[in-house]
Amino acid sequence: MNDILTYFPNLTDGQKAQFAALDGLYRDWNAKINVISRQDIDALYEKHVLHSLGIAKVIQFKPGTEILDVGTGGGFPGIPLAILFPLAQFHLVDSIGKKITVVNGVAEALGLTNVRAEQVRAESIGQSYDFVVSRAVTRLQPFMSWMRYKITKRGNNDLPNGVLYLKGGDLTEELAEIPDKYKIYNLSDYFQGEFFETKKVVHVKK
Repeated sequence: MNDILTYFPNLTDGQKAQFAALDGLYRDWNAKINVISRQDIDALYEKHVLHSLGIAKVIQFKPGTEILDVGTGGGFPGIPLAILFPLAQFHLVDSIGKKITVVNGVAEALGLTNVRAEQVRAESIGQSYDFVVSRAVTRLQPFMSWMRYKITKRGNNDLPNGVLYLKGGDLTEELAEIPDKYKIYNLSDYFQGEFFETKKVVHVKK
């Protein structure tokens, strides 16, 4: 939790309380439905919450922005971003129902009215969004083929509408497979620690 306050010092008291509540909520839910490994639950704030908030170092979502979180799992990156940007709208989807049960439980406990969670395969979604976010659910080429017609053309954020993809390692081969324009943001430029040394946000423009 101290890392969150260090890197995001301008949180409201309400946001601080919501972030502080995540540890207990995920421990309780994880005891019933395992969505985070036992090893990672002790590093929840670094490996899940702060990692998700890497997107917030790249873009500040403006009020009314609509974001789709694909393969959200237990709610990452969607839940931390929804706390940070209460005036943006988040649709969190996963094909596994028990994971959506956890997301709904956490969102309800936190009082997040800007989160909608749904068990659905991303490729079957008919709606379009300003941004699609995800944490390395697959290679970029198939992911972009699913998302290509789910992103609106016009946006009012500082970054062009598109995909914001959290992934680590050498992405040279993957990025060569897509025809789209992209920019890589290294999370080591924003966060300290070994975990973030190879982690990136890839912004693929619509």
